[in-house]
Parts: sequence; structure tokens; C-alpha cells
Amino acid sequence: MWKCSVVVGVVLLLASIPLASQSPTFGVGRPPTPEDFRELATAIAPDGTGLPEGSGTVAAGREVFAAQCARCHGQKAEGDIGPILVGGQGTLRTPKPLKTVGSFWPYATTLWDYINRAMPFDKPGLLKSSEVYAAAAYILNLNGIIGEADVMDAKTLPKIRMPNRDGFVSDPRPDVGPKAKKPN
Repeated sequence: MWKCSVVVGVVLLLASIPLASQSPTFGVGRPPTPEDFRELATAIAPDGTGLPEGSGTVAAGREVFAAQCARCHGQKAEGDIGPILVGGQGTLRTPKPLKTVGSFWPYATTLWDYINRAMPFDKPGLLKSSEVYAAAAYILNLNGIIGEADVMDAKTLPKIRMPNRDGFVSDPRPDVGPKAKKPN
């Protein structure tokens, strides 16, 4: 019986550690606001559903990239402390595939969503929508996917055909996808 009491005590002690580490006595962080939750719940679909207003050009993206992205990804997105974002086309079926925006990502809208949510690495969510469109335009241009004069916005970005668009297969499990039944 005492062994059971010791086990229960240890479990309770271990369970209390996360609570103590999140207590206000450490003065770190803050409780999430309803706005924080709304922002997290916003997802950009492959067809562009959820993209906000705004637009960006390759030229504007070059400036945004130099100011916010180059310190990690290099001046031409060739990689540095952050991953390489360009090149890799034709390498996915080789022994050393290079998975970049231009070789691996299936949708340009995913690029917008990722930049918007996670970049710059040290200040995620810093960029305004137009800056995100511009940065995406610049990266797409560096990969040879769009031209120098192309403008990215909520209408044009979803129309971009990424080189690896057909490189993914649908999940055949019956519990996922559009025909999946919702639990009661």
C-alpha cells in the first residue's frame, strides 16, 4: 500500500511542475487574449481562402527580405543560419533532395501563411500583410516561379502553380479529408 502512495505522490509532484513553472511569480509571458486565439485560428487554405487584403511586388519584397530575412536566410535566400529557400528543383528523387520553397512546397499560399505566422524568427507576426505578400513575391521570383513585374495579392497568389504541386498524394484514411464524418 505504501508503494502505491509513493507512486501517487510522485505523479502529483511531477504534475505540479508545469503549473509552478507557468505561475506569475516568474514574471514571464502573459495569458493569451481572445485576439491571440483568433489569430492562431486563422489558416490560409490552398485556394487562398483566408488571405487578407494587401499586395506586394518583387521589388518591395527585395527590401523587406533585406531588412527582415537576410540575416538568417542570406541575401539571396541561399541559406545561412536559417534554411535555404531557393533552388533544389529536380532533386527530390535524388539521394540528397533539397527541400526548398521552389522544389518542395506545393502551394504558394502556404508560403504566405508561414511567413505571416512565423517570420521573422525573432519577431513572428511582425510583418504587415503587404510586406508578407512582398516577401513571398521575392522568394517566388528567386525560385523562377513568378516574374519580376508580378504582383502578389489574395487573387494572384493562389493561382501560382508551384513546381511540386502534384508531388503529394491525398491521405487515403477514411477519417480525414472532405468526406470524413464529424464525431457526434
